[in-house]
Amino acid sequence: MSSFFNEYGGQIIEKSVEHLYISYAALLLGVLVAVPLGIVLTRFPRVATVIIGLASALQTVPSLALLALMIPILGIGKVPAIAALFIYSLLPILRNTYIGLKQVDSDLRDVAKGMGMTNLQSIIRVELPLASKTIMAGIRLSAVYVIAWATLASYIGAGGLGDLIFSGLNNYQPPLIFAGTIPVTIFALLSDWLLGKIEDKLTPKPLREGV
Repeated sequence: MSSFFNEYGGQIIEKSVEHLYISYAALLLGVLVAVPLGIVLTRFPRVATVIIGLASALQTVPSLALLALMIPILGIGKVPAIAALFIYSLLPILRNTYIGLKQVDSDLRDVAKGMGMTNLQSIIRVELPLASKTIMAGIRLSAVYVIAWATLASYIGAGGLGDLIFSGLNNYQPPLIFAGTIPVTIFALLSDWLLGKIEDKLTPKPLREGV
């Protein structure tokens, strides 16, 4: 075991950093695009049906096929991998943002309006805090998906822990497969846990306590 880590320890760390970079870059882009878009779509329900349907359709494209489709457009490496994973991250965040905001009691919106709040102030101070639990659930789901799917980025030269997994498969070396698979699992679980903590911080206390 010690000889394995002496030989591959540096590579495991390097590939782990690459994997996290690809995953979180895609997830961050997903949040920056999907949350504002979900907010806007709550004001245009007919358009929302089309946009969410399109995001759902993109989600059905096999991950390897989507990565391959990125090559003629963006070449190989981290950029096309991030772009493909960004597309996969959109649906859970977009759908949960839309659903979370739509579920906010209309009476609360009316109260905010009666207090003199603008539409934007109502969204920031009232609707988003109340919908934060649902939105964060979508972000957590996307994080787990993206970290798992980032292993396939190895196929287009993006690096990451997929390099170890596929190297182990191609050369019949189970230790390499485990060296890639175990960190991916840990990163997915740890990310879900950390985002859960952020969810607790963002969720208003009465909602956390089930009031």
